[in-house]
Amino acid sequence: MEELSVDYVVIGSGPAGQKAAIQAAKLGKSVIVIERDSALGGASLNSGTIPSKSLRESILDLTDFYKRSFYGQERECKKVSINDLNFRLNKILEGLRSAILRQFEKNNIRWISGSARFENPHHLIVLDCSHQPIAQIRFSSCLIATGSKPRNPIYVPFDRKRVLDSTRLLSIDHVPETMIVLGGGIIGSEYASFFAALGTEVTVVDKRDRLLPLLDAEIGLHLQKALSSLGLKVLGNREPEKIEKKEDCVKVTFKDGSFLEAEMLLYALGREANVDSLQIEKIGVTLSPQGYIPVNDLFQTSMPHVYAAGDVIGGPSLASTSMEQGRLAARHAFGAPTHHFPTFYPIGIYTIPEISSCGYTEDQLKALDFRYEIGRAYYYEIAKNQMIGNDPGMFKILFHAETLEILGVHIIGRAATELIHIGQVAMSFNARIDYFVDQIFNYPTFAEGYRIAALNGMNKVKHKK
Repeated sequence: MEELSVDYVVIGSGPAGQKAAIQAAKLGKSVIVIERDSALGGASLNSGTIPSKSLRESILDLTDFYKRSFYGQERECKKVSINDLNFRLNKILEGLRSAILRQFEKNNIRWISGSARFENPHHLIVLDCSHQPIAQIRFSSCLIATGSKPRNPIYVPFDRKRVLDSTRLLSIDHVPETMIVLGGGIIGSEYASFFAALGTEVTVVDKRDRLLPLLDAEIGLHLQKALSSLGLKVLGNREPEKIEKKEDCVKVTFKDGSFLEAEMLLYALGREANVDSLQIEKIGVTLSPQGYIPVNDLFQTSMPHVYAAGDVIGGPSLASTSMEQGRLAARHAFGAPTHHFPTFYPIGIYTIPEISSCGYTEDQLKALDFRYEIGRAYYYEIAKNQMIGNDPGMFKILFHAETLEILGVHIIGRAATELIHIGQVAMSFNARIDYFVDQIFNYPTFAEGYRIAALNGMNKVKHKK
């Protein structure tokens, strides 16, 4: 067994682990990354963020999705095979894994394939796939960035053919004719829209009355309307009681006595932290009641030299936020100037159509008793949208009715996750809504939606005076 001693050990090579390791190396520290999987990148690269978003782009491209508006919605969906999708996905994954490896090599970061297990506060053991120890590492500081995995209750009969979680879904051998998606959260909604765009008859079932309740309610209504145009059905206020595999289908019986049958089922009812094999109790770290590792504002666990970041500490569970958490944790561990994690950041949801938001929702402003006004711009008003496919969408800008300060930006439609950053930057400088009125935007672009929405909002304020 190899015996090693380093400044910094990072357990997990997902977004938090990557950025933490690189930051520590930039500070001149010796770094080892331990990754349980055979390839770098963690769940984000190998079974989560990157595969799902890569599939989305491939589906939109290969089905000629954006051409449908030119020829009418009755145009039949262009058939795409799983082989077509997997070919593109594998090319993307190979390229990104190579990029991570180059970054590690450039920064003299060593990575070891195996599972980490704490022995005491400054030592851990690395085990191979046969659970045999291959290395003992002494460290000064450590980051736990082991991420999360789909929640798999024992009563759900998972396999790789009909009853799937978001990881198993990547291994199916054909596009199903029908699919049930249990869970109307981000993962369930994204995959449901992908398969609906492929021509699958999809039904999403959730215990809540609408998809993605974290969204601004108006944006949520626009999403459900857009998804219904893809043929996707949503059944709210239903909870599954029993899931059965039949010879040629899956049957879900709900607590109200109703049932559904489909060729495949995607179970997307939550994720849980990857902590099972770490033996963190040996270093005095206990889990929260929800099963996550508790940390302070600096990402320290109850053992100050052991940090945790990313999905393993709970929400917001975004690749973007995990990257910054990891970077900040590494900086604090080695005394570099740092700052607290920002409370203000964009959220991107890659349904079809995609959604992004930053700041307050309308319901939140009502609860706070803010006097606010709304500026809206619809995608059909934007020339760029007409040129590349007249797809549904809207900009919604919430601003204070008196000070005109921008309080929230919500976008649904093509390029929403790119466009949101304009609003994010404006809000970070406490910009007023008239900032967008007074600026010149390239024409034709999607970004001019900000100016159209700002003019709409300003007209409402003027007419009230």
